[in-house]
Amino acid sequence: MPTIALLFLSNIFMTIAWYWHLKGGATKPLLVVILISWGIAFIEYCLAVPANRIGYAHGWSGGQLKVAQEAIAILVFGLFMVLVLKEPLTWRHLGAFACLMGAVAFIFAGK
Repeated sequence: MPTIALLFLSNIFMTIAWYWHLKGGATKPLLVVILISWGIAFIEYCLAVPANRIGYAHGWSGGQLKVAQEAIAILVFGLFMVLVLKEPLTWRHLGAFACLMGAVAFIFAGK
């Protein structure tokens, strides 16, 4: 469970680091945006690295960790897209999420 919680937190910071500047930050100089994003991404790494180490130590494979991270990333980004960027959620987004959940099911099957 700590692996999933840390991956969720790291993905929140990752999404903010990559996309915060699209709303309100677009007028800032690119170098400033990059430096701010690096600062935010540092927090993301401080959460993602332990998440992966803990998961791996508890028997998750590298593939399982990556697929779980991607599924969490699409969920976090979907919320960010709707709540912060004010973009609509469409059937294509839901279909992509369903496909990733299928990948999670496949990678964890039999474990």
